[in-house]
Amino acid sequence: METLQTIAELRNALAPLRDGRTIGLVPTMGALHDGHLALIAAARTDCDIVVASLFVNPAQFGESADLDAYPRDLARDERVAADAGVDLLFAPAAGELYPKGFATWVVPGGAAEGLEGEQRPGHFRGVATVCVKLFELVRPHAAYFGRKDAQQLAVVKQVVRDLNLDVEIRAVPTVRDDDGLALSSRNARLSPTDRERALAIPHALATRDPERARAVLAEAGIEPEYVAVADLDGETLAVAVRIGSTRLIDNILL
Repeated sequence: METLQTIAELRNALAPLRDGRTIGLVPTMGALHDGHLALIAAARTDCDIVVASLFVNPAQFGESADLDAYPRDLARDERVAADAGVDLLFAPAAGELYPKGFATWVVPGGAAEGLEGEQRPGHFRGVATVCVKLFELVRPHAAYFGRKDAQQLAVVKQVVRDLNLDVEIRAVPTVRDDDGLALSSRNARLSPTDRERALAIPHALATRDPERARAVLAEAGIEPEYVAVADLDGETLAVAVRIGSTRLIDNILL
């Protein structure tokens, strides 16, 4: 596996690979776990070349404290990505994708409204912009996203459709721990007690009903930011909660 840190390096590495081989892209923010490995495995199965991006995108964080606390360990992520079969790992600095004077944004409506769009103003502007940039730089045949971030998946599909981008968006089911908690890089920030409380999230989703889900969360002493049914690439029950200082989202396709 080759790690590339600049756009020029990425383009040079990809140029000889555009000879009829299929390219799959797995966009990540690092702190790779089994959920990311499921995306890489799907890309590895479908495509000849697998490119993973590793970029903690400052444009999609509303709180600087959340951005600062996001786990970063490039050396570990390089080992995990290489073992998973990634061919090229694109790990740029923020200034590489957002150079001085950057002032052009992709601002989605539609699927980006409500839920995360309401709780985190500007979040999907950051997601949409960085995804369009990555699609243009890598020019993959397919890009892989997890259903855990169901609204993000719906937004990315909408952006690709609306802007006529030549990439297929492929969804990969949510990967869960043995106890049902959806895998997330943020889980590492949960204390043992908070980790136990977080199990109320999959239990709430298992009710498949917003009111019953709220009751399950209330029983665990959790006041959700939202519990709602929305059309996110299919009718979806979605929740967002804070447990301690850690914000977690999850959903189930109904």
